[in-house]
Amino acid sequence: MKTLNDLAELIFPNITTTIDDLEQRYPKRNLKSDAEVTRFAPSPTGFLHTGSLFTSLVAQKVAKQSGGVFYIRLEDTDTKREVEGSGKELIDQLKVFGVVPDEGYLGDKEDGNYGPYIQSQRADIYKTVIKYLITIGRAYPCFCSHEDLDELRKSQEENKVIPGYYGQYARCRNLTIDEQFEKIESGQPYVIRFKSMGNHENKVEVDDLVRGHLLLSENDQDIVILKSDGLPTYHFAHLVDDHFMHTTCVTRGEEWLPSLPIHIELFNTMGWELPKYAHLPVIMKLDNGTRRKLSKRKDNEAACSFFLKDGYPVYAFKQYLFTIANSNYEEWQISNKDKTIDDFTFSFDKMSLDGALFDIDKLKYFSKEYLGSLSGEDMTKFVKNYAKEYNQELYELIVKDENYFTEIMSIEKDKENPRKDYEKCSDVLDKIKFFYEPYFSNIVSNDLPYNENIDKNVIVEVLKDFSSTLDYSLSEQEWFNNLKILGTRHKFAESNKIYKQNKEAYLGSINDVAEMVRISLTGSKQSPNIYYILKILKEEEIKRRIQISIDILSK
Repeated sequence: MKTLNDLAELIFPNITTTIDDLEQRYPKRNLKSDAEVTRFAPSPTGFLHTGSLFTSLVAQKVAKQSGGVFYIRLEDTDTKREVEGSGKELIDQLKVFGVVPDEGYLGDKEDGNYGPYIQSQRADIYKTVIKYLITIGRAYPCFCSHEDLDELRKSQEENKVIPGYYGQYARCRNLTIDEQFEKIESGQPYVIRFKSMGNHENKVEVDDLVRGHLLLSENDQDIVILKSDGLPTYHFAHLVDDHFMHTTCVTRGEEWLPSLPIHIELFNTMGWELPKYAHLPVIMKLDNGTRRKLSKRKDNEAACSFFLKDGYPVYAFKQYLFTIANSNYEEWQISNKDKTIDDFTFSFDKMSLDGALFDIDKLKYFSKEYLGSLSGEDMTKFVKNYAKEYNQELYELIVKDENYFTEIMSIEKDKENPRKDYEKCSDVLDKIKFFYEPYFSNIVSNDLPYNENIDKNVIVEVLKDFSSTLDYSLSEQEWFNNLKILGTRHKFAESNKIYKQNKEAYLGSINDVAEMVRISLTGSKQSPNIYYILKILKEEEIKRRIQISIDILSK
């Protein structure tokens, strides 16, 4: 009479290792009792998603601050969705954001004692555990075809019962061992299913690190654990890998919460300790008044590469993601300007239960603060590195005269409250192009935006006076005082307040005079401090530009 052991041998004749062998191969880690072992487990199916980066940052932080281990494994068992080369690309992008594992899959190699860290290379490990499950009657071969399963689903829908392969609907779970032998030996294709002992009407209790105490319906589905291609499904690989890699804390998106009862039953069946789970809020977007998850297909913000190409500083982007991770991060950062993310203590208790809306304005704030904190020299290095990869036009402008570019980047950087002109590197060229030819000539070839309420002849006289009396030796305050004096010579008030008190006596205020000069030098009403523009352009170029404006106004 054939037994379950015989069935297991028939299915896995080449598997000679046992669970005990695996336990010895992958012993418990030698860590302190409160150290957390966390992981990031991407699938090689495309670019690094913003939500994936968020999850990996949390996992890394939890491990680091507890003195634990953060590792990466590649979940490549879904061969139909795999994009060639994307596994290494994901690792390379993670490195850019400072997500470097202590061990695991590193793109072109592996490092660590708990590998292989690529799931497709762990087939025999999974089969060892499945072979054991067959011997204890908790796994069985299923011979149902896709057509069989489609018919089952349609029947369940028609009868308004919970869909799935379970209980009375799991027809292959009741095959005798002899019937199973006969089908296998006749060459019928099959998968291996887990035999659930659950009942969805019962509840299972679990404590989630983010969501607290939960009561969830037991799993009763006989899920597939080994596909016909010999590779496991996500659910089963998750069980085996997290056990033998000794993961203590699983951080993943809240969309995996419905799968938790499956994982609980799998761990309980094996008698293995369940890791702690933290189901993180999903990053959302507001679309026509409706909140939805960031979409790979619809949203630029879904790809981390989008932010790199746009020139957001990596550190600023990480800061923004930490405001999603912990509600107190922004307040902490403001109070601890001399500290970094590494000094911040992350807590699951401070994490929102609801999906966080992606806030581009908050990201711009952190980016502006970061870029504003850089010296002129550091800003030049930062923008140059960005431009070399993403903006050849800007890069060529920088390397043509790096000292000149540094002067521009240094405008008002030495003040107590430095200027914060740039939200991201892609803003730089448009904001500074007036310093360069032929950009300036292209700008002034259009109509210059002088105040239409001031006579052109008056503007010409002011500009002539400015050009002939310009003194480069003065301090900023002395220069501005001289500008006020120049303005009064042409009937402009020394301040806007004085002008408003007696508008009939003046043509305008010092603000109007400054605007005339600004437009003549930059072609725009908005620019950095005029005094510093003068210092950079120098006398010959200033006078040339003033004359261009005079010629335009005199036509």
